[in-house]
Amino acid sequence: MPLAAALDAAREASMDLVEVSPDQEVPVVKILDYGKLRFEERKKKAAAKKKQRSSELKEIKMRPNIDTHDYEVKARAMQRFFDDGDKVKVTLRFRGREMAHQHLGMQLLERVKIQFEETTKVETEPKLEGRQMTMVLAPR
Repeated sequence: MPLAAALDAAREASMDLVEVSPDQEVPVVKILDYGKLRFEERKKKAAAKKKQRSSELKEIKMRPNIDTHDYEVKARAMQRFFDDGDKVKVTLRFRGREMAHQHLGMQLLERVKIQFEETTKVETEPKLEGRQMTMVLAPR
């Protein structure tokens, strides 16, 4: 169809003539409402952006001589973070004479690692940095 005839047909329908694929030998055009098309494309882009989410790094702080109930509360919080798709940094802080018993801290981090081994992977193995021992876990 010649360009003039296509433009007349679009005017008759009180719509716009939109070029769909300009790089073809014969360009392809459609008669449609351009404002509505732009609105729908913007809406699709916004919905895709809304669904997109980057994982955050959440931190759980513990002490080497943590009580069982306190540990369970922290473990539930970690599980909630993993369910949300976030990474968790477990920080173990040693104070005073606790530095002499670093093996207790390592046992606690091993306990965390074993408890969450089905649902998470260890991103950073436990390591001592000054008076803190840290480990980073990420959901699978």
